[in-house]
Amino acid sequence: MDDLTPREKAILALEGRTFSGPGAKERAIREQLGLAPVRYFQLLNALLDDPRALAHAPVTVNRLRRIRESRRSER
Repeated sequence: MDDLTPREKAILALEGRTFSGPGAKERAIREQLGLAPVRYFQLLNALLDDPRALAHAPVTVNRLRRIRESRRSER
């Protein structure tokens, strides 16, 4: 099984952090990854369906999958 790219690992690592204050996460996304927040969330959403991401960061991926599913069921 192929390993995640450094950018994919960085996305998962950033998602595992907590942020203080509004805009802190978006600022970190831009500064650390050089991505627009919209693109970051597109890449993150794709990673949640990737078995490699689940193997790399199971707690983070499972938490985000639960959040995603609860938001989908609210619609």
